[in-house]
Amino acid sequence: MNVSTFIAKRYFTTTKKKNFIQVLSWISMFGVAIGTMALIVVLSVFNGLGEVLRGVYSTYDADFKIVPLEGKSFSLTDEQLGQIQQVQGIQSYSRIIEDNAVAIHRDQQAVVQLRGVEQSFIETNKLDTFLVRGNLEVRDDKGRNSAILGAGLYYELGALIETGAYEIELIYPKNLRPGALPSTNSVRRVRLRPAAQVNIDEVLNEKLLLTSFEAASEVLDYKNRYTALEVYFTSDANADKIEEALEGIVGDKYAILNSDQQHSEIMNAVKVEKLFTYLALSFITLIASFNIFFSLSMLAIEKRRDMSVLYAIGAPTKMVRQIFLKQGILIAFIGAFFGMVLGLLLCYLQDRYGLVGLGMANAVVQAYPVKIVWTDVALVAVSITLITIVTSYRPALLASKVNPIEFLD
Repeated sequence: MNVSTFIAKRYFTTTKKKNFIQVLSWISMFGVAIGTMALIVVLSVFNGLGEVLRGVYSTYDADFKIVPLEGKSFSLTDEQLGQIQQVQGIQSYSRIIEDNAVAIHRDQQAVVQLRGVEQSFIETNKLDTFLVRGNLEVRDDKGRNSAILGAGLYYELGALIETGAYEIELIYPKNLRPGALPSTNSVRRVRLRPAAQVNIDEVLNEKLLLTSFEAASEVLDYKNRYTALEVYFTSDANADKIEEALEGIVGDKYAILNSDQQHSEIMNAVKVEKLFTYLALSFITLIASFNIFFSLSMLAIEKRRDMSVLYAIGAPTKMVRQIFLKQGILIAFIGAFFGMVLGLLLCYLQDRYGLVGLGMANAVVQAYPVKIVWTDVALVAVSITLITIVTSYRPALLASKVNPIEFLD
């Protein structure tokens, strides 16, 4: 242990009665501990929310989704589709048509998110875990088009799966000539048989309607075009190799999206909120650590005679600065250590026992999800280090400018 470290430690562990500077140091440690704990817990909650979203969407989403970079719809050649099916690791694919339409069931109507899929989508069993009632089919054995409804839309339309007495009428406006008046012939209509109710998530439940690719193509007049091509993997697939192979097949006019990219808006929103929360809590921790600045400044004033003695026996200015820098580092390190331990402990208890619930009956998870990412822990440690240097440097500089002649009797 060198001299500056020894002196800094002695100043920190002094046991003088009614030493206000030491009390201020303990308050500084407490502030740093609370700020560090808050950073660990909040960042872990955002990580947990991201994982929950990925879990929900990855269960329903395709492994890869091919969409055009320009325009709304496209069509690949039969040769390209055949090459895609032959790529190692690809189990199947499905052409997808997505658009908004109006669904009418008896005297109820709603704007729905229409999603036309092929039988290969149903065969992936992605909807099995979300099924509430009915049979997962987009066409029955008689060739009739069927509809799979989100739970919210199912109740809004008052659909009756069990009886099959009433069909859903799907309508979509035709492209009218300029100046033409709308009429009963200005919309395309397709009838669907309610087949199943699924409960995926709150957003999709309110508007999702799945039907056959043929029915969606007919009502939207897409013919052989589609808005996306979804690709489904085998269990041992290599995503990077498959992406490289698909890029070679479809070319550079298409984007190949993984699950996160398919929901880039909400995933980016979580990342942005996490960033701003981190910055806000770091700033609060910086404000709390100003107590380190005040305690070191007061210590520098109180210990001017000690510094004069050190200068008198030949101590360099650098060593005096190091004493107060190390004092600040010691205060921040102890506070950050206990803050990290408490933060990690709270995350563990929340993950294991669900101490704090979401308070939502229909939530995917009942308690706030948490996930500890060690890069976040390292980032918090770096932040505390920088804050300590910022708040300790000025008092250390002040102490190093003591005039030894003035304070020596």
